[in-house]
Amino acid sequence: MLPASPKLVAGEKKARPELADIFRLYGEKYRRTHPLPASHRKVMRAIEVCRTQELGGHLKKCDTCGFEHPAYNSCRNRHCPKCQSLAKAKWLEKQTAELLPVGYFHLVFTLPHELNRLILAHKKILLALLFKAVSETLLEFGQTRFKGTLGIIAVLHTWDQTLKDHFHLHCLVPAGALSFDHSRWIAARKNFLFPVKALSRVFRAKFLDLLKQNIARGQIAAANRDSQALWKKNWVVYAKKPFGSPQTVLDYLGRYTHRVALSNNRILKIENGEITLSYRDRKDGDRKKTLPFDAHEFIRRFLLHILPDGFVRIRHFGFLANRSKKQALAQCRKLLDLALPSCPPLSAKDLLLKLTGIDLSRCPSCQKGTMIVVGELPRISSASQWDSS
Repeated sequence: MLPASPKLVAGEKKARPELADIFRLYGEKYRRTHPLPASHRKVMRAIEVCRTQELGGHLKKCDTCGFEHPAYNSCRNRHCPKCQSLAKAKWLEKQTAELLPVGYFHLVFTLPHELNRLILAHKKILLALLFKAVSETLLEFGQTRFKGTLGIIAVLHTWDQTLKDHFHLHCLVPAGALSFDHSRWIAARKNFLFPVKALSRVFRAKFLDLLKQNIARGQIAAANRDSQALWKKNWVVYAKKPFGSPQTVLDYLGRYTHRVALSNNRILKIENGEITLSYRDRKDGDRKKTLPFDAHEFIRRFLLHILPDGFVRIRHFGFLANRSKKQALAQCRKLLDLALPSCPPLSAKDLLLKLTGIDLSRCPSCQKGTMIVVGELPRISSASQWDSS
């Protein structure tokens, strides 16, 4: 059973089970029985103390009804399901200014599951190779078929709906290319970018060649596997129907870019050492189902998706690459007769309100007043098994 919850005050809702609760209940035993790298322990610790008195915060009071509410600081760890809203809002504001008035193609490049163990043993190198193989594949197709440079937004996902390891890149590609001399915008066909079978063959060849090079340099231990089987296997590249408007692209980005392996609203129950999750069964018409886990198996699966420190999971290529984006995007806008954006940056509060509908200043009790900071709340540390880790 979960620990006793603090007494609720006016305006507060009963808390739903969260990932942090699972770590508080079962994390200590899991750490005693499973050797973990420091990076995994750090993530577990951050999620466990997120928005608790251990991180300190401030006291807010409604200027209308007098309702008081403690607001504790966030851990800001990118694997924490409670800490992505603001990061997503800031990123989406930036992307809004960079969208072009064209369709956007959505492609998904997936690595075969036969590579999963090797990826988990050399995660930073292998996932970087995934980005490199995918971006080089798309850029080459753009150069050959459009005689120009594509723009690519690539987002790494490492999971499936049941938290198993499933390594794939979601790519958004504007429907066209900027000519090599930057004098023309070359539009793509409305519902077709590149043939997916040809993409998958080139993607497979590039990734396996990069893998071979890294093994030869000694950066990856030689894999005891049948490389011929990987060559014979059909690698999956999936092309979805292109988005019809920039707003649709934004809606998609908001769902996918800052998603972590598990959102708290998928945790239905924590009881007697068992975690019950909701998930969508893609093989059964996307039907929503429930799945029980042993607590330790749940933690093991979640930790599969911890990224190496400093690893960037959203990357831009082609005319959207960071080093050339400013000039290239300005030229694309000029060629498409699109005015330059002139939106002033929004505050964090206004960003959340605009993109998520969450008004941080609205009183949760009377729904009329404004919450005002009236005092600071110091950090209150508790004795913890983490102190020696």
